[in-house]
Amino acid sequence: SLSCRLYCEEEKDPKRRSCQTVLAEALDVVVRSFAPILPHLAEEVFQHLPFKKDSEGVFRTGWINASSAWKKPGIEEAIEGACAMRDSFLGSISGKNALEYEVVIVIEPGLLFELMEALQAEETSSVSQLNEIMMASQTTLLSELPKETPADANIIKGTFLINLEGGDIREESSYEVIALPIAKAKCPRCRRYTSDSSSTPCPRCLKVLAGKGST
Repeated sequence: SLSCRLYCEEEKDPKRRSCQTVLAEALDVVVRSFAPILPHLAEEVFQHLPFKKDSEGVFRTGWINASSAWKKPGIEEAIEGACAMRDSFLGSISGKNALEYEVVIVIEPGLLFELMEALQAEETSSVSQLNEIMMASQTTLLSELPKETPADANIIKGTFLINLEGGDIREESSYEVIALPIAKAKCPRCRRYTSDSSSTPCPRCLKVLAGKGST
């Protein structure tokens, strides 16, 4: 989640800095958008931005100019696909705390699986972009249903239509989402259930804390 990136990652960690970059870019676009109808408010916000020192003001720096680097092929579809799977997961736990679960996502090899791999390179992760979107404590990405799946597991099936290159690439893929109660303890620092003991931070937090102690 956004709060976990900002408050739990190391200060200069790329995941934390990338989150700050997105927030800064979003704020810049919003302020420039309402500047024509709320000029005084826009100028006041712009003058107090900590990352724009010695600014000439919102009206002297041009209109919205989004970088082409934001338009990476497949990213939008990857996020939309992950959000569809998240909705399936959250719907299966009926309003319970998502952090008390680990999610298993099963997708047959293909374009959708490759898009999800862009969000999570590891098979299982508690810190990947995919896991952040799922809002769980841990996410596992597989190409086939694991043999050790409990017989009473609630398996949610769904499909997602991928539309790339203006419709030149269209592929409907099926997926399965399994929500399993996580067996680990809640980390006292990041509040995710990724620790071996409720009195000990999880491996990620221990690494961050060790880094702070050495600086």
